[in-house]
Amino acid sequence: MTAPLRILAINGSERDGNTADVLRHAAEVAAGRGVVFETVDLRSVRMDRCGPCGDCNTRTTPCAVPDDVAGVVARMIEADGIVFAAPVHGFGTASLMQTFIERAGVGHLRFDRPLTNKVAGVISVARRYSAGEVWAQLTVNALLNRMIVVGSGFPATVHALHRGDALKDEEGLTNVSRLVERMTDMMELLAEHRRLTGNDGPIHTREANERVGLALNAAEFADAPEPALAPQGRP
Repeated sequence: MTAPLRILAINGSERDGNTADVLRHAAEVAAGRGVVFETVDLRSVRMDRCGPCGDCNTRTTPCAVPDDVAGVVARMIEADGIVFAAPVHGFGTASLMQTFIERAGVGHLRFDRPLTNKVAGVISVARRYSAGEVWAQLTVNALLNRMIVVGSGFPATVHALHRGDALKDEEGLTNVSRLVERMTDMMELLAEHRRLTGNDGPIHTREANERVGLALNAAEFADAPEPALAPQGRP
């Protein structure tokens, strides 16, 4: 029996508010397609900020800070798709999501880009301003991790101020629904590719990460083994 496809949402909000409401809506859409939809609320994750150690760009092993970030990254690697969702705070990405991007990205994901070829979707929630800027930042982060980003037509940005306002933004929720549907379509396509070919992913990556070949990082990769050309994907 084939295991159901799984989406893991990363909720960067400090509250159980509008962003959480939007993700509950997304979960309902996913359930209608037979997709398991789970959410990691970063407010409930034990996550330290980047500290003064300063060795992130030279170390060749994952971050040694003993918190829950590594566990969240492991769950992302197990999923078929990832939704990055965050509200706009101070005209930028909410601090919890920004901290997670820094800790997970530099501390764990940059070595061999384990999210390569996973399907990504992005949702931003804002009163009115900077929804596009936050959506763009999270999208670029997904692209950095070599994920397959699907669109919803109009970006999945939802307008809200007071608790409950997000569920009143019909156009925003329509775009969220479209995003989840498109993610599911792509995940199903990739699953069918794996079934027919026996290969884990359709796109070869060649270099372990984008730093290979840069002079400033030559020492970091001097003793690294040659990367395999087999595509990365679902373990």
